Amino acid sequence: MNSAEIAFPNIGIYIPHLPKGITIGGFTIAFYGMIIAAGMLSGLWLACHQAQRTGQKKEVYTDFAIYAIIFSLIGARLYYVAFSWENYKDDLLQIFNTRGGGMAIYGAVIAAILTAIIYCKVKKYNFFLLADTAVGGLVLGQIIGRYGNFFNREAFGEYTNSLFAMRLRVDQVNPANITELMKSHMTTIDSVQYIQVHPTFLYESLWNILVLVLILVFTTKKKFNGEIFLLYLVGYALGRVWIEGLRTDQLQIGSTGIAVSQVLSGAIVIVGVVVWICVRRKIGKRILTV
Repeated sequence: MNSAEIAFPNIGIYIPHLPKGITIGGFTIAFYGMIIAAGMLSGLWLACHQAQRTGQKKEVYTDFAIYAIIFSLIGARLYYVAFSWENYKDDLLQIFNTRGGGMAIYGAVIAAILTAIIYCKVKKYNFFLLADTAVGGLVLGQIIGRYGNFFNREAFGEYTNSLFAMRLRVDQVNPANITELMKSHMTTIDSVQYIQVHPTFLYESLWNILVLVLILVFTTKKKFNGEIFLLYLVGYALGRVWIEGLRTDQLQIGSTGIAVSQVLSGAIVIVGVVVWICVRRKIGKRILTV
């Protein structure tokens, strides 16, 4: 057996060594942060491209991005801290330590939406038009950003021996995320212990690629402003309902054992579908009466 730090043994991929960051002048820069930044810049590029393609000023989106990025980062951290308060209540300074991860995508999305609502109100811009145009960039950012979890050896699922099963060194993951099932299937290679898990970061990234393709295809076919935004909400949340159920590091509602992101995703799917059907019917009735 190969003693690579990270491996996908069932498809023959072995990574001998994968550092979590680079050190320059005694200062370590985490790949997690670099990948998140790359995702944001790529998302901004796509949003500006979509704006120009639909006859809008890209300056609106570069201006909005400044506020959205700042508040999304804050929202992502606050969401994570709020639902894992036990880890921070005795050392509040750790709230500001994000180099090791601890950012929740839903927190970033919620913060971005609130920022967009306020921005559009102040600038007197159509929120739903902005949301339709920018949401492709948001998904692209999520696709890229998930690989930050890969470098951090986090956001993985329960034990599996499926085709895409990922093998990790036990001493490089958070012990709190190792379940009894993982322990019962733990292997030892060259005196090093390994667990084998669902690579949920990969599942979500691949699912989001599908969502992005749908967004790009339906952008020219939408019937109303906000329809592409709804497509994103329902599409992303639908995948998250499934993927969140596989994860072992779920943010939970108190001590209930209920995954908050799974509940939120389910609610978004239901509300989003209902809103889409209602608006589509309303538009259909208008066409019939003309």
